[in-house]
Amino acid sequence: MAKKVLLLCGDYAEDYEVMVPFQALQAYGVAVDAACPGKKAGDVCRTAVHQVSGHQTYSESRGHNFMLNASFGEIEVSKYDGLVIPGGRAPEYLAMNESVVELVKKFSDSAKPIASVCHGQLILAAANLVKDRKCTAYPPVKPALIAAGAHWIEPETMSKCVSDGNLITGATYDSHPEFIRLFVEALGGSITGSDKRILFICGDYMEDYEVMVPFQSLQALGCHVDAVCPKKGAGEKCPTAIHDFEGDQTYSEKPGHDFTLTASFEGLDASIYDALVIPGGRAPEYLALDEEVITLVKKFMNGGKPVASICHGQQILSAAGVLKGKKCTAYPAVKLNVVLGGATWLEPDPIDRCFTDGNLVTGAAWPGHPEFISQLMALLGIKVSF
Repeated sequence: MAKKVLLLCGDYAEDYEVMVPFQALQAYGVAVDAACPGKKAGDVCRTAVHQVSGHQTYSESRGHNFMLNASFGEIEVSKYDGLVIPGGRAPEYLAMNESVVELVKKFSDSAKPIASVCHGQLILAAANLVKDRKCTAYPPVKPALIAAGAHWIEPETMSKCVSDGNLITGATYDSHPEFIRLFVEALGGSITGSDKRILFICGDYMEDYEVMVPFQSLQALGCHVDAVCPKKGAGEKCPTAIHDFEGDQTYSEKPGHDFTLTASFEGLDASIYDALVIPGGRAPEYLALDEEVITLVKKFMNGGKPVASICHGQQILSAAGVLKGKKCTAYPAVKLNVVLGGATWLEPDPIDRCFTDGNLVTGAAWPGHPEFISQLMALLGIKVSF
């Protein structure tokens, strides 16, 4: 039977810590309900971008608007197989909400898996669930966890995760690959076919979700994932852009997280990779003018290797001349590029539609990530079974 989990949301939860597990789990075939106290399905939670920028604590800026798909007042714990608690600032006040605390206790009493990241562990402490349990978190949460009786595990890096019984805790969104994998395993899931190497072509001001969600979702499956950018090396960063739909005639743009590259573009050996992923955002506008990028894309497409491109990423495919005779979708504003590139345009209605044509997967925008990732998984032979 399909698994179903609850994602506990609140205003100014961390942007990545809500969306990455939400879309990754759906891509793996898990139904995910996202709910927030005082809100109903269709309402929005504003999120926050938290990152360390060389100061004494992290900075905060506005993230995407996250749409809920369930009503908190209608939640029945018996219908769920597990619980995910994102971090950010939301847990500071959710931990004071008695209905939230009681809900979390019910999951614990039923011995269902609970995965909590970053500041989410404040809610676990308020629910008295960490006493004598091994637990990690973002370091400033340490005093509260120790006071609640937890056995604190110091996160040597911000990708640290700890599993103790039905409780999975992670330090920050950097821990998502292990955090999500451990949660899938706790739900009874198994992953096969994940011995794949995948390359991302990145650039400054690519869309924030469109790089990190598939990047960490594929890492959580056990894939080796590299991210490169022309004229940049491993360890360097690309600033990202948050593109959101906020009632205007086109999307809005806000600064996103800084994304850390894992490999160098110069001297790259494309032959060692099994697939290519091209995020959208504004980066494709100028990456489409880079001859080395064009040559790289042609190698993957002409070699029959899976290529997954989303949103504005199809501008690169068009420039590379690899769309002729293909069926393809994209963000609607990119339709001209797709048609001029010789492809048959597939209308993205609704905007989360994705399509596979041979070795090519195309998606319209980040709401389509679950389909986008699952279709790429199918081409790669990766399966999550429960």
